[in-house]
Amino acid sequence: MSLASLPPCAPILHIEGGVATITLNRPAQRNRLENADLKTLLAHFETVNRTAAVRVLVLTANTDNQPKPVFCAGYDISGFDDPGHGSTFFETIPETLAALRPVTICALNGSVYGGATDVVLACDLRVCLEDIEWRMPATALGLHYYPSGLQRYVARFGMAGTRRAFLTARPFTARQLEAMGLFEALVSPTQWDATLQALVRDILALAPLAVQETKKSLHEIETGQADVARLRAREHMTSNSLDFAEGRAAFAQRRQPQFEGR
Repeated sequence: MSLASLPPCAPILHIEGGVATITLNRPAQRNRLENADLKTLLAHFETVNRTAAVRVLVLTANTDNQPKPVFCAGYDISGFDDPGHGSTFFETIPETLAALRPVTICALNGSVYGGATDVVLACDLRVCLEDIEWRMPATALGLHYYPSGLQRYVARFGMAGTRRAFLTARPFTARQLEAMGLFEALVSPTQWDATLQALVRDILALAPLAVQETKKSLHEIETGQADVARLRAREHMTSNSLDFAEGRAAFAQRRQPQFEGR
């Protein structure tokens, strides 16, 4: 999908160095996700995955001029009955995001609702702005949620938290979510940029090959697709890699390693 063909207010992709940033860009509509936005996100994910230099993806939102910051108001259910769309199509967004090659960080800079909560959960790590609200209203709308979303909720929230989310539809505060261990950091607006940049720097300093292969294995374990032989093969591959040799040499010489991703 070329830039010229992107619909108005479509999510924006920016790549600089080893970091890709996708920004939801419908602030006047509380960054709700329309069907055109979902297609754009899938195209951006494909671009990020095939750009070998990208090692970190940050997912965030444009909250300019909002009375209270909203990262995403969820899926625009007015498009639910469009041919080929609805919950089954929406499910491809978090599923694709969860399987991406780079480490993914959700920079949750506002409240989040509905299906967008699963997009947040599909990221590897989350940095959250204080005083946000989180709500899953599926059952309040009469909807049984799709299977992989329920699985992700149970994996991140535990069964008790998932029951509260879906069987009461009550909102969670950021502090309640922090107590569940959902965030790498919960920060004030003044700490936001420095905290996010420090996390990105820490990830970029790691051995790229080891991070990439470990992420694959963790995803397979979480989704019940793990094969011990495949995991062992990745272990052997990285133990014979130039990166591991460099890591050991740097440790012995008390210097920062210079990894090459091979």
